[in-house]
Amino acid sequence: MMNKNLRPLYFFYSFILTFIVLILTLYTYFYAKQQTNWILELLRTRMFRIPLIIYVILIALVVSGIFMGLLYFIDMRTYGKIEEQLRLMALGHYDHYELNKKSQVSTPSSIEIDIQLIRKKVLAMSKELQELSKHPKLVEGESKEELIKEERHRIARELHDSVSQQLFAATMMLSTLNEVVAEIEVPEVVSRQMLMISDIINTAQSEMRALLLHLRPINLEEKTIKQGIELLLNELQTKINIKIVWDLEDIKTQTAIEDNLFRIVQELLSNTLRHAKAEVLEVFLKTMDQNILLRIVDDGVGFDMDQEKIGSYGLNNIKERVISMGGTCRIISFKDQGTSIEIKVPILEEAE
Repeated sequence: MMNKNLRPLYFFYSFILTFIVLILTLYTYFYAKQQTNWILELLRTRMFRIPLIIYVILIALVVSGIFMGLLYFIDMRTYGKIEEQLRLMALGHYDHYELNKKSQVSTPSSIEIDIQLIRKKVLAMSKELQELSKHPKLVEGESKEELIKEERHRIARELHDSVSQQLFAATMMLSTLNEVVAEIEVPEVVSRQMLMISDIINTAQSEMRALLLHLRPINLEEKTIKQGIELLLNELQTKINIKIVWDLEDIKTQTAIEDNLFRIVQELLSNTLRHAKAEVLEVFLKTMDQNILLRIVDDGVGFDMDQEKIGSYGLNNIKERVISMGGTCRIISFKDQGTSIEIKVPILEEAE
């Protein structure tokens, strides 16, 4: 497809070529008329008080514009479909009808064949990744997933039994102290400090709930992914002050993919609770164009996507999970405007 950066150069070349052709034509005419000072004639001869050389330049510009328009039209007719097909594959729409539709224009057949070969290879690689994700990776005879699960469970149990209980005790003690303070007169600075301590403890408790959610090894077991996510969201609604809205489709796919998607939802919810400071959280799960579409949107503080985020380990872990399923992950976030995370995983075969 014609490079956009080269279009001004093509226009300039076509203008120069047209201008030279017109000048040579006029030179031939004046030579036949035996007029030796033909350059002066171009400047002296006028039409509607405008020198002939101006008309030559204008004609050259018009012809160049028409030429560029035709070139662009031919270019779009020839390569527009190819560009659209490549865009669809980049977005993960491997089974979109545009990729299977036979071209009605004179697109080079070799390019179409190459695109179909690339599409088939990407689908094969995605299928292979999904097959590999079924098999646990062993570390000294024990699966990596089991090791991570056990360690998460141990850390979550210790945090719950120590830090979480201490925070709860501090909350109860502070509540009792506030009741005592309310009955006696204390300096205003003391009241402010106690309110600040109360806010800090409440924030710490919210952080702890989010951290325990992230660490707790929840499994789908015999539940569908829709049932598992609904159970998780209903549980969250009783513990946090964020409005949660969801629209979940009953999807059935490979068990490994369901487990991965459920774990991704769990990690994204944990990240939102810990970092986003959101008031509304939306969760969507649907099928679209032979893809599983998972979208989580919040109205929180967002972040600058151009800067390397210190706490981006969680998002990188999610991206790795998505890649292991042959899917794509798109993150859109702006400061003070929230974050949207969209994950697409191709449906390559019927669930077992």
